[in-house]
Amino acid sequence: MRRLSGSETRETFLRFFESKGHRRVHSSSLVPANDPTLLFTNAGMNQFKDVFLGIEKRDYSRATTSQKCVRAGGKHNDLENVGFTRRHHTFFEMLGNFSFGDYFKKDAVAYAWELVTSEEWFGLLKDRLYCTIFKGEQGVPKDEEAERHWRDQGVPQERIFAMGMKDNFWAMGDTGPCGPCSEIHYDMGAEASDEGHSDCKFPCDCGRYVEIWNLVFMQFDRNSQGELTPLPKPSIDTGMGLERVSAVLQGVLSNYDTDLFTPLTKRAAELTGTDLKKELAAEKSTRSAASLRVIADHARACTFLISDGVLPANEGRGYVLRKILRRGIRHGRLLGQTKPFMHEMVHAVRDLMKDAYPELIESSKRVAEVILAEEKRFANTLDLGLRKLEEDFEPLLARKNGNTIRYGGEQAFKLYDTFGLPLDFMVDAARDQGIEFDQGGFDRAMQEQRERARASWKGGAKQTASPIYRDLHKTIFEGYKQTSSSDCEVLAIVKDGHGVPELKPGEEGEVVLDHTPFYADSGGQIGDIGVFRDNSGNVIADVNGCVMPVQGVRAHKVKARQPIHLGEKVEAVVHADVREATKRNHTGTHLLHAALRDTLGKHVKQAGSLVAPGHLRFDFSHFTSVADEELQDIEDLMNREVLRNTRVETFEDVPLDVAINEFKAMALFGEKYGERVRVVKIGDFSTELCGGTHTLATGEIGLLKILREGSVSSGVRRVEAVSGEGALHHFRKDHQLEHVVSSFIGRIDESPAQALKTELERKDEEIRRLRKELEQVRMKSASSAVSSAADQVQEANGIKVLAQRVDNLERNQMRTLVDNMRNKIGSGVVVLGSVQDGKVALIVGVTKDLTGRVQAGKIISEVAKKVGGKGGGRPDLAEAGGSEPGALDSALKSSVDVVRALAS
Repeated sequence: MRRLSGSETRETFLRFFESKGHRRVHSSSLVPANDPTLLFTNAGMNQFKDVFLGIEKRDYSRATTSQKCVRAGGKHNDLENVGFTRRHHTFFEMLGNFSFGDYFKKDAVAYAWELVTSEEWFGLLKDRLYCTIFKGEQGVPKDEEAERHWRDQGVPQERIFAMGMKDNFWAMGDTGPCGPCSEIHYDMGAEASDEGHSDCKFPCDCGRYVEIWNLVFMQFDRNSQGELTPLPKPSIDTGMGLERVSAVLQGVLSNYDTDLFTPLTKRAAELTGTDLKKELAAEKSTRSAASLRVIADHARACTFLISDGVLPANEGRGYVLRKILRRGIRHGRLLGQTKPFMHEMVHAVRDLMKDAYPELIESSKRVAEVILAEEKRFANTLDLGLRKLEEDFEPLLARKNGNTIRYGGEQAFKLYDTFGLPLDFMVDAARDQGIEFDQGGFDRAMQEQRERARASWKGGAKQTASPIYRDLHKTIFEGYKQTSSSDCEVLAIVKDGHGVPELKPGEEGEVVLDHTPFYADSGGQIGDIGVFRDNSGNVIADVNGCVMPVQGVRAHKVKARQPIHLGEKVEAVVHADVREATKRNHTGTHLLHAALRDTLGKHVKQAGSLVAPGHLRFDFSHFTSVADEELQDIEDLMNREVLRNTRVETFEDVPLDVAINEFKAMALFGEKYGERVRVVKIGDFSTELCGGTHTLATGEIGLLKILREGSVSSGVRRVEAVSGEGALHHFRKDHQLEHVVSSFIGRIDESPAQALKTELERKDEEIRRLRKELEQVRMKSASSAVSSAADQVQEANGIKVLAQRVDNLERNQMRTLVDNMRNKIGSGVVVLGSVQDGKVALIVGVTKDLTGRVQAGKIISEVAKKVGGKGGGRPDLAEAGGSEPGALDSALKSSVDVVRALAS
């Protein structure tokens, strides 16, 4: 067996499959492109999903990758195991080889066995390897073909095991591609058994036998009724965990003991002040060693997730990131480190992984800043959680008196989930106070949350593309140079999901042409609208949009005015004015992106966009709101480029690596790129990968005007803007507003906005002054009325009671009045009621000498019921509200009887 480092293992795998005619494809983002069914990229096949489904076509039929993956959240929510087992991780790399209708089982098995056993490659001992095949279940036959191919490679029959549907059958979703699996397992030796087995046999699941490679044979298509039909072009999808196979090749039992982790655990020990040698020398894995593994693993996950555009948040992907990060911080605290340290781990991850993932070199500074900000935020949250835990304990301790008291598990889970309080911390704190901890309730709450997470992310359930689209050639797109194309042949007509020979007048459907000028929804830009004309120039259909149901095939959304038939030739005409407006906004989006980065910093990355004829919308990563002065600078930068009338250059069919490394083009969030791309360059100001339509020069934009800026989610901001005629309309509205301001204010010596602000502030000050005067008059009037009513004090069982109505007073004024009247009568009860804006306000004051006999809270509770309300408070002062103003007088009158009843 060859001893290979983790990096050498990765490179050996990729180089082997390149030698077999596979295209090496770079890892896709951890945020799945155009796939809302997935929380994170969790398998090598994710980026090829549309290829397997027939929605996308590529210029190669064999590929190999080392794909970065995250499994934490959704159905893969076993975060608490990470660090405490040998092979659980949040972030990992999946090595894979793929065939898209090219080779199948025979070659897949041969390649796998050669790579694993050949001395030229991995050189694993054959007598330590076992293979599994699908045994046949639920109407699907045994995979005898795979079994035969393993035997042909020299694998003894006694080392080939047939397994069931659970272990050896794979499906993309409830419907779609699926098929049997074949796995390769490695015998790590008796010392690897988690249960101390010394002579167990394969397939014992004690931990001794480790799956290192899974070969998926996609040969069926499952429909909604669960029926399987053979795929016309069977495919291959394999996955080999880099961390697992590295452990095998390096002769260690735990993935964490490979060189993919040891530099990180060493750095974690340094940052937390932990004696790493002592922990490693321990006979058994210690809690401290587990915490170091947690920090190492979570540092990898957080670094890559944030680098790929995910930011800490309270929902979705950001919530999972926040949980991973805070768990790492918690384990640092368990090791005694209370100061921020996780941001320092970013640099260790970068130094370890930068050769395979050079993008970390540029992003690591920004990633560290995000993590440091989250560490500081979490420290504050943790303090709040500790105070909340003490508050939860107080009523329990008050009831103790020798009795057994219990802290609720559901209550504890809220602190765990909301404030990040560690479970063991809460358990220890409860034990120290003599409080029993409800572990069962906590576990149930945890399970319920996991089930909610699974329900939120169903996994990949995309449907295969309709054969109508899959079998068509790519549409020739002519829209970069023209807005009309003649002699366009109707290749397909789809109505309600089914192919039809014609569309009748008034019917709606999708029409595919062999060539078209219509741009389809893509990259944030909405599809063109226009018409189809016949040979005589008559409009036969309105085109209300254009989409790509299959990569490269453009389907026009039409409503027929005249019959449209298969094979018919039409003229496709885009509404040029709408296209021009869209082009202005798209080029404007590129200028906005560049201006944001110049003004706010290079950490700004696109997080979504919309390019429509009427406006543009741009989402980007940024931690705080953008100040008005910064927005003005951004607007100035964009419009300077517009005034320069800079040429907009496009470069077609550029190799992806050339576009990124030589052109320095920016790849955009959520977009998938092929091996060859289109580059849009605006002087030295902006260079991006983009397939959209653009102006020939920036001067065609006319003017760019930012309308608003705001928050979309935690760490993501949004700018909306207009260009061209949209900007003109906006300025006309501003001019109309200026006329209104002028007529309202008179002569303006400053900007209309500042003049209006000054005038409104002056009016506001005048309103506050008048309101204050009115309140003083009301208070004076009410005080006079109550004072004159003092001689109307009644008695109830020897207690003076004064009840009075004082309308239109605020509550603070009523409190002052109650205090005054209590002082005036010396000893007694004061009840005041007020109606303001249709709502009743009540307040009761009891002098201190009487609170032993009657309490304000009890009095007001009874009085408030009569006005449809309720309330409470201290024994000497209580307040209430009500919804029945008409009953206030009778309620006040009843207060004497209420006091009499309570004092009896």
